[in-house]
Amino acid sequence: MDNPFADVFKVPELKRRILFTVGILAAYRIGATIPIPGVNAEALRSLFAAQQNTLLGFLNIFSGGALARLSIFSMGIMPYINASIIMSLLQGAHVIPYLDRLAKEGEQGRKTMNQITRYLTLALGGLQSFGLTFAVSRMPAPGGAPIVLNPTAGFIALTVLTLTTGTIFIMWLGEQITERGIGNGVSLIIFAGIVDRLPAAVADLIRLVRIEEISLFKALLLVALVLVVTGLVVWVETAQRKIPVQYAKRVVGRRMYGGASTYLPLKVDQSGVIAVIFAVSLLAVPLTIAQFAPHSALAARVAKWGKGNWLYEVIYAGLIIFFCYFYNSVAFNPSELAENLRKWGGFIPGIRPGDATAQYISKILERITLGGALFVAAIAVLPDYLRQALNAPFFFGGTALLIVVGVALDTVGQIQSHLIMRHYDGFLKGGGGFKGRWFNVGS
Repeated sequence: MDNPFADVFKVPELKRRILFTVGILAAYRIGATIPIPGVNAEALRSLFAAQQNTLLGFLNIFSGGALARLSIFSMGIMPYINASIIMSLLQGAHVIPYLDRLAKEGEQGRKTMNQITRYLTLALGGLQSFGLTFAVSRMPAPGGAPIVLNPTAGFIALTVLTLTTGTIFIMWLGEQITERGIGNGVSLIIFAGIVDRLPAAVADLIRLVRIEEISLFKALLLVALVLVVTGLVVWVETAQRKIPVQYAKRVVGRRMYGGASTYLPLKVDQSGVIAVIFAVSLLAVPLTIAQFAPHSALAARVAKWGKGNWLYEVIYAGLIIFFCYFYNSVAFNPSELAENLRKWGGFIPGIRPGDATAQYISKILERITLGGALFVAAIAVLPDYLRQALNAPFFFGGTALLIVVGVALDTVGQIQSHLIMRHYDGFLKGGGGFKGRWFNVGS
């Protein structure tokens, strides 16, 4: 294959999906640059410059810089993610029988749950928009200049309506990408916001080297760190534990079926970037609550709750580990998998079919999930300490790299699947692509 990237545009359907996705992301980035009228842009910019290493600056990265501009997309996709977390927790805890019934109704039940999630997104978006508007209208910039020039009731009402509408529109954009584009829409929207800041981060790093605020050696060390972290993320995201599966021979009429040997692939990091995104969303909850009382003790504590604070990092890492296991419990059912294997005459050599197979799969899944969760938590936390030691731009954090690399791998994998279905080799010669590696974990 001479030019693998050219093959993408040889498949009309894949070409349409990619161009559609690019168009949607471009529309999102345009909306992220449109500011809310009546805001002192210079005062807002100075506020986020002072808060860039705190939770507020961290959330600004996930909004693609829209929060620092107080644009119509300032709320980003976070209310939708929070609504999805609440729905997943309620479904996983089995506290509402109605949700349990919907989960068993197949496609129709899934559509109903998606509709409930949308309504919950609208409620959370309105609540968070009001909190953000209320806080910004009463929050002075570091120099004492007001951020909102005329904080009337009309301004608050119009801003809340605009921000809430922006959130719903972003949710719709994400759904359109998932259904008609390529990749996961929500993840790609966050990915686009982070990548959009990459040129500015690189320019900032070069500026720091020129003014000798950071040495050339430290800059090169930082670049090496980014490459190492990227390689480690790719290494773990593509790692698999392959469980051998044997199918018994069956005679149907005059033909013999089965007897084949295959394997059951279990990813080391099943949740991918979902656990990281969920953890960041929950970390935003204290900030949202503090926005309703900007002069309270909680607001003062949250304002100082920055990257590098040991309590923040411990809670952040704990949330990532929790959501890695929670995602597996919702998305992966060992008992159902074992039952399907039994129905089709499949078995794991040395393991009895049925409950024993389910327990064996569950045991392996728990062990590899622990390793994957600890790795993701370490990558999300440890580079932030190194970044502070090197005085590097905020962009070069482990969380941003985890999301960028994870979403890129998932999207390229989906593109490659489309190419392979149409007899192309994919992005690597010989059809290698991003195959999962054999990650041997003792059984």
